[in-house]
Amino acid sequence: MSSNEPVETLDCIGLYCPQPLFQTKEAIDSIEAGDILELLADDPAAEEDIKRFCKRTGHILLSFERLEDGTQRFLIKRRE
Repeated sequence: MSSNEPVETLDCIGLYCPQPLFQTKEAIDSIEAGDILELLADDPAAEEDIKRFCKRTGHILLSFERLEDGTQRFLIKRRE
């Protein structure tokens, strides 16, 4: 498995604040320390919310990208 291979994908397309944040917290809590969660969202507030969540909780935002269709893709590593 590559170092940035997610163990789980969370699809929050069509959900709006605060649902992507709540579901991300639940998903992160369900994976092992050091594992990676892929989050897909289209809520305009998700970028700031998820970045703030990672900073506050100590999880590592490995990458963020905005796809051509407007979907935001996050790779979040659960803190060790």
